[in-house]
Amino acid sequence: MGRWPTGSRERLQGAALALFVERGYDETSVADIAARAGVTERTFYRHFGDKREVLFDGGHSLENAIVESLASCPPDLPPLDAIGQALDHAAARFFDDPRLPFARERQSVIGANPELQERESLKMTSLTAAVSRCLQTRGSDETTARLAAEMGIGVFKVAFACWVAPGNTEPLTTHLRESLTRLRRVAGQ
Repeated sequence: MGRWPTGSRERLQGAALALFVERGYDETSVADIAARAGVTERTFYRHFGDKREVLFDGGHSLENAIVESLASCPPDLPPLDAIGQALDHAAARFFDDPRLPFARERQSVIGANPELQERESLKMTSLTAAVSRCLQTRGSDETTARLAAEMGIGVFKVAFACWVAPGNTEPLTTHLRESLTRLRRVAGQ
């Protein structure tokens, strides 16, 4: 038998999100989260560096999945098409229908707190830089890679906002494809 209760990480995430929604992010402490999850504060800190990280757990996994998928695209695929395929792959892996309620609540908490909005923005900046580097490794020049990465992650942000919008029932992949199509129209492609 393990030394710590199993499922602590997931219980901490669920407890934190519920408390953030009920009380607000600023009014919720690590002690509150640990108590709601039925663990100690020490257990909380074994899993997360601070209460922000409960909401941003998995960001590196998403970034790695997008970059790995992008790197495995056929080398002759244009940058924006390759990004589209990589985003589709990541969306299917990380953003399935059962995660939608969690994603909606998470996004509402982030939207209500400037500190969390800044953290989300930094995450997107890191993702854009990683996609740009990958495109350069695939042979795109620096400017093309940066432009394609900015557009691709812009598509992701717009599609994600549509996915978590109240009343939406379409999968994230549908919103990604529609957003990419709209970007191409806007760009005149």
